[in-house]
Amino acid sequence: MARARKMGEIMLEAAHFGPDSGVPLLIVHGLFGSARNWGVIAKNLAKTRHVITVDMRNHGHSPRFDSQSYPDMATDLAEVIASAGGQADVMGHSMGGKAAMALALMQPQRVRRLIVVDIAPVAYGHTQNHLIDAMEGLDLTRLQSRRDADKALSARINDAALRAFLLQSLDIRATPPGWRLNLKTLRRFMPEIVGFPEIEGRFDGPALFVTGATSDYVRPAYHDRINHLFPNAEYREIAGAGHWIHAEQPRAFLSVVAAFLEADIPTAG
Repeated sequence: MARARKMGEIMLEAAHFGPDSGVPLLIVHGLFGSARNWGVIAKNLAKTRHVITVDMRNHGHSPRFDSQSYPDMATDLAEVIASAGGQADVMGHSMGGKAAMALALMQPQRVRRLIVVDIAPVAYGHTQNHLIDAMEGLDLTRLQSRRDADKALSARINDAALRAFLLQSLDIRATPPGWRLNLKTLRRFMPEIVGFPEIEGRFDGPALFVTGATSDYVRPAYHDRINHLFPNAEYREIAGAGHWIHAEQPRAFLSVVAAFLEADIPTAG
Protein backbone atom coordinates (compact mmCIF):
# COMPACT_ATOMS: atom_id res chain seq x y z
CA MET A 1 0.00 0.00 0.00
CA ALA A 2 1.29 3.48 -0.85
CA ARG A 3 1.98 5.80 2.03
CA ALA A 4 0.62 9.33 2.19
CA ARG A 5 3.11 12.11 2.72
CA LYS A 6 2.73 14.08 5.93
CA MET A 7 3.76 17.72 5.95
CA GLY A 8 7.41 18.02 6.89
CA GLU A 9 7.95 14.26 7.17
CA ILE A 10 11.18 12.86 5.73
CA MET A 11 10.13 9.79 3.83
CA LEU A 12 13.31 8.41 2.28
CA GLU A 13 15.57 5.91 4.02
CA ALA A 14 18.96 7.61 4.43
CA ALA A 15 22.44 6.65 5.61
CA HIS A 16 24.96 9.19 6.88
CA PHE A 17 28.76 8.99 6.66
CA GLY A 18 31.62 11.16 7.84
CA PRO A 19 31.59 14.28 10.03
CA ASP A 20 28.19 15.70 10.92
CA SER A 21 29.10 19.23 9.90
CA GLY A 22 29.43 21.38 6.82
CA VAL A 23 27.43 21.24 3.61
CA PRO A 24 26.65 17.57 2.96
CA LEU A 25 26.95 15.63 -0.27
CA LEU A 26 23.71 13.83 -1.17
CA ILE A 27 24.18 10.78 -3.44
CA VAL A 28 21.20 9.61 -5.49
CA HIS A 29 21.16 6.14 -7.10
CA GLY A 30 19.60 5.09 -10.38
CA LEU A 31 16.71 2.87 -11.44
CA PHE A 32 16.54 -0.54 -9.68
CA GLY A 33 19.39 0.55 -7.39
CA SER A 34 19.72 1.51 -3.75
CA ALA A 35 21.92 3.48 -1.40
CA ARG A 36 24.11 0.41 -0.83
CA ASN A 37 25.29 0.55 -4.46
CA TRP A 38 27.14 3.74 -3.54
CA GLY A 39 28.55 2.64 -0.18
CA VAL A 40 32.20 2.43 -1.28
CA ILE A 41 32.09 5.82 -3.02
CA ALA A 42 30.29 7.39 -0.05
CA LYS A 43 32.82 6.10 2.47
CA ASN A 44 35.73 7.38 0.41
CA LEU A 45 34.24 10.84 0.02
CA ALA A 46 33.21 10.88 3.70
CA LYS A 47 36.85 10.98 4.80
CA THR A 48 36.66 14.76 4.52
CA ARG A 49 32.95 15.62 4.53
CA HIS A 50 29.40 14.66 5.49
CA VAL A 51 27.86 12.30 2.91
CA ILE A 52 24.24 11.13 2.72
CA THR A 53 22.99 8.25 0.60
CA VAL A 54 19.29 7.53 0.12
CA ASP A 55 17.00 4.80 -1.12
CA MET A 56 14.72 6.50 -3.64
CA ARG A 57 10.95 6.08 -3.37
CA ASN A 58 9.82 2.60 -4.43
CA HIS A 59 13.39 1.32 -3.98
CA GLY A 60 15.21 -0.34 -1.12
CA HIS A 61 13.84 0.40 2.34
CA SER A 62 12.07 3.63 1.39
CA PRO A 63 8.26 3.79 1.28
CA ARG A 64 6.14 2.71 -1.66
CA PHE A 65 4.20 5.35 -3.54
CA ASP A 66 1.91 5.34 -6.56
CA SER A 67 4.18 7.77 -8.42
CA GLN A 68 7.74 7.80 -9.74
CA SER A 69 7.67 11.22 -11.38
CA TYR A 70 10.73 13.45 -11.33
CA PRO A 71 8.94 16.34 -9.58
CA ASP A 72 7.96 13.92 -6.81
CA MET A 73 11.47 12.49 -6.58
CA ALA A 74 12.90 16.03 -6.46
CA THR A 75 10.54 16.89 -3.61
CA ASP A 76 11.71 13.80 -1.71
CA LEU A 77 15.33 14.90 -2.10
CA ALA A 78 14.51 18.46 -1.04
CA GLU A 79 13.03 17.11 2.20
CA VAL A 80 16.22 15.18 2.94
CA ILE A 81 18.31 18.29 2.31
CA ALA A 82 16.03 20.44 4.45
CA SER A 83 16.48 18.01 7.33
CA ALA A 84 20.28 18.15 6.89
CA GLY A 85 20.67 21.90 7.06
CA GLY A 86 18.90 23.29 4.00
CA GLN A 87 21.51 23.02 1.25
CA ALA A 88 23.67 20.24 -0.19
CA ASP A 89 25.96 19.29 -2.99
CA VAL A 90 23.99 16.69 -4.98
CA MET A 91 25.30 13.83 -7.12
CA GLY A 92 22.96 11.56 -9.05
CA HIS A 93 23.46 8.66 -11.46
CA SER A 94 21.09 7.83 -14.32
CA MET A 95 17.52 8.14 -12.97
CA GLY A 96 19.05 9.69 -9.86
CA GLY A 97 20.88 12.18 -12.06
CA LYS A 98 17.61 13.23 -13.66
CA ALA A 99 16.02 13.58 -10.21
CA ALA A 100 18.99 15.70 -9.11
CA MET A 101 18.64 17.91 -12.19
CA ALA A 102 14.90 18.30 -11.57
CA LEU A 103 15.67 19.34 -7.99
CA ALA A 104 18.29 21.88 -9.10
CA LEU A 105 15.84 23.40 -11.59
CA MET A 106 12.83 23.40 -9.25
CA GLN A 107 14.55 24.40 -6.01
CA PRO A 108 17.99 25.80 -6.91
CA GLN A 109 18.46 27.19 -3.41
CA ARG A 110 18.74 23.61 -2.13
CA VAL A 111 21.71 22.74 -4.39
CA ARG A 112 25.17 24.27 -4.02
CA ARG A 113 26.97 22.05 -6.54
CA LEU A 114 25.44 19.52 -8.94
CA ILE A 115 27.10 16.36 -10.27
CA VAL A 116 25.26 14.38 -12.94
CA VAL A 117 26.64 10.94 -13.73
CA ASP A 118 26.12 9.63 -17.29
CA ILE A 119 22.68 10.99 -18.07
CA ALA A 120 21.22 14.04 -19.83
CA PRO A 121 17.98 16.03 -19.37
CA VAL A 122 16.43 14.45 -22.46
CA ALA A 123 13.99 11.67 -23.29
CA TYR A 124 15.53 8.33 -24.23
CA GLY A 125 13.99 5.83 -26.61
CA HIS A 126 14.79 2.70 -24.64
CA THR A 127 12.75 1.09 -21.88
CA GLN A 128 13.74 -1.10 -18.96
CA ASN A 129 10.48 -3.01 -18.79
CA HIS A 130 12.20 -6.15 -20.08
CA LEU A 131 14.14 -6.22 -16.79
CA ILE A 132 10.89 -5.87 -14.86
CA ASP A 133 9.52 -8.76 -16.91
CA ALA A 134 12.53 -10.86 -15.89
CA MET A 135 12.23 -9.98 -12.20
CA GLU A 136 8.48 -10.52 -12.10
CA GLY A 137 8.92 -13.81 -13.97
CA LEU A 138 11.17 -15.23 -11.27
CA ASP A 139 9.44 -17.87 -9.12
CA LEU A 140 10.51 -16.50 -5.75
CA THR A 141 8.88 -19.33 -3.78
CA ARG A 142 11.40 -21.85 -5.16
CA LEU A 143 14.55 -19.93 -4.30
CA GLN A 144 16.89 -21.21 -1.60
CA SER A 145 19.87 -18.95 -2.23
CA ARG A 146 21.08 -15.97 -4.22
CA ARG A 147 22.90 -18.44 -6.47
CA ASP A 148 19.55 -20.08 -7.26
CA ALA A 149 18.14 -16.67 -8.12
CA ASP A 150 21.08 -15.83 -10.38
CA LYS A 151 20.75 -19.13 -12.22
CA ALA A 152 17.02 -18.64 -12.74
CA LEU A 153 17.44 -15.03 -13.83
CA SER A 154 20.16 -16.02 -16.35
CA ALA A 155 17.47 -17.59 -18.52
CA ARG A 156 16.29 -14.07 -19.40
CA ILE A 157 19.31 -11.85 -18.65
CA ASN A 158 22.68 -12.87 -20.14
CA ASP A 159 24.75 -10.12 -18.52
CA ALA A 160 26.16 -11.48 -15.23
CA ALA A 161 27.05 -8.00 -13.93
CA LEU A 162 23.52 -6.76 -14.60
CA ARG A 163 22.05 -9.79 -12.82
CA ALA A 164 24.31 -9.15 -9.83
CA PHE A 165 23.15 -5.53 -9.72
CA LEU A 166 19.47 -6.45 -9.83
CA LEU A 167 19.88 -9.20 -7.24
CA GLN A 168 21.16 -6.67 -4.73
CA SER A 169 17.51 -5.65 -4.47
CA LEU A 170 16.29 -9.19 -3.77
CA ASP A 171 15.57 -9.95 -0.11
CA ILE A 172 16.47 -13.63 -0.18
CA ARG A 173 15.95 -14.01 3.58
CA ALA A 174 12.32 -12.96 3.53
CA THR A 175 9.59 -15.61 3.59
CA PRO A 176 9.04 -15.88 0.71
CA PRO A 177 11.92 -13.90 -0.86
CA GLY A 178 10.84 -10.61 -2.40
CA TRP A 179 12.07 -7.64 -4.39
CA ARG A 180 12.85 -4.41 -2.54
CA LEU A 181 11.36 -2.62 -5.54
CA ASN A 182 7.84 -1.48 -6.34
CA LEU A 183 7.92 -3.07 -9.77
CA LYS A 184 4.27 -2.29 -10.53
CA THR A 185 4.73 1.47 -10.14
CA LEU A 186 8.13 1.46 -11.86
CA ARG A 187 6.58 -0.25 -14.88
CA ARG A 188 3.67 2.19 -15.00
CA PHE A 189 5.97 5.21 -14.81
CA MET A 190 8.62 3.91 -17.21
CA PRO A 191 7.74 6.52 -19.88
CA GLU A 192 8.33 9.28 -17.32
CA ILE A 193 11.51 7.64 -16.00
CA VAL A 194 13.16 7.42 -19.42
CA GLY A 195 11.82 10.88 -20.27
CA PHE A 196 12.46 14.25 -18.67
CA PRO A 197 9.78 16.74 -17.64
CA GLU A 198 9.39 20.26 -18.98
CA ILE A 199 10.53 22.34 -16.02
CA GLU A 200 10.73 26.11 -16.17
CA GLY A 201 13.96 27.11 -14.51
CA ARG A 202 17.71 27.27 -14.75
CA PHE A 203 20.48 26.26 -12.38
CA ASP A 204 23.32 28.79 -12.41
CA GLY A 205 25.54 27.03 -9.89
CA PRO A 206 28.53 24.80 -10.67
CA ALA A 207 27.45 21.65 -12.52
CA LEU A 208 29.63 18.71 -13.51
CA PHE A 209 28.51 16.14 -16.07
CA VAL A 210 30.63 12.98 -15.80
CA THR A 211 30.34 10.51 -18.67
CA GLY A 212 31.78 7.11 -19.51
CA ALA A 213 33.93 7.02 -22.66
CA THR A 214 32.15 3.91 -23.94
CA SER A 215 28.64 5.07 -22.98
CA ASP A 216 26.26 6.82 -25.37
CA TYR A 217 23.90 8.23 -22.75
CA VAL A 218 25.31 11.78 -23.04
CA ARG A 219 25.94 12.54 -26.70
CA PRO A 220 27.50 15.79 -27.96
CA ALA A 221 24.12 16.63 -29.49
CA TYR A 222 22.69 16.90 -25.97
CA HIS A 223 25.19 19.56 -24.83
CA ASP A 224 23.09 22.47 -26.09
CA ARG A 225 20.17 21.34 -23.97
CA ILE A 226 22.42 20.83 -20.95
CA ASN A 227 24.09 24.22 -21.38
CA HIS A 228 20.72 25.95 -21.68
CA LEU A 229 19.50 24.57 -18.35
CA PHE A 230 22.90 24.50 -16.62
CA PRO A 231 24.94 27.39 -18.09
CA ASN A 232 27.96 26.66 -15.89
CA ALA A 233 28.15 23.01 -16.90
CA GLU A 234 31.54 21.30 -17.11
CA TYR A 235 32.18 17.93 -18.77
CA ARG A 236 34.54 15.13 -17.79
CA GLU A 237 34.88 11.81 -19.61
CA ILE A 238 36.22 8.74 -17.81
CA ALA A 239 38.28 6.38 -19.99
CA GLY A 240 37.50 2.68 -19.81
CA ALA A 241 34.03 3.24 -18.36
CA GLY A 242 30.52 2.74 -19.64
CA HIS A 243 27.28 3.76 -17.95
CA TRP A 244 28.33 2.35 -14.55
CA ILE A 245 31.31 4.68 -14.17
CA HIS A 246 31.52 4.55 -10.36
CA ALA A 247 31.69 0.74 -10.40
CA GLU A 248 33.90 0.30 -13.48
CA GLN A 249 36.50 3.02 -12.80
CA PRO A 250 36.05 4.02 -9.15
CA ARG A 251 39.48 5.62 -8.65
CA ALA A 252 39.26 7.84 -11.70
CA PHE A 253 35.67 8.69 -10.86
CA LEU A 254 36.54 9.62 -7.26
CA SER A 255 39.42 11.78 -8.44
CA VAL A 256 37.21 13.79 -10.81
CA VAL A 257 34.39 14.18 -8.28
CA ALA A 258 36.70 15.15 -5.40
CA ALA A 259 38.44 17.80 -7.51
CA PHE A 260 35.10 19.35 -8.45
CA LEU A 261 33.81 19.33 -4.86
CA GLU A 262 37.01 20.86 -3.51
CA ALA A 263 37.22 23.67 -6.07
CA ASP A 264 36.30 27.20 -5.02
CA ILE A 265 32.87 28.38 -6.09
CA PRO A 266 33.10 31.59 -8.17
CA THR A 267 31.29 34.54 -6.64
CA ALA A 268 28.88 36.61 -8.67
CA GLY A 269 30.24 39.88 -10.01
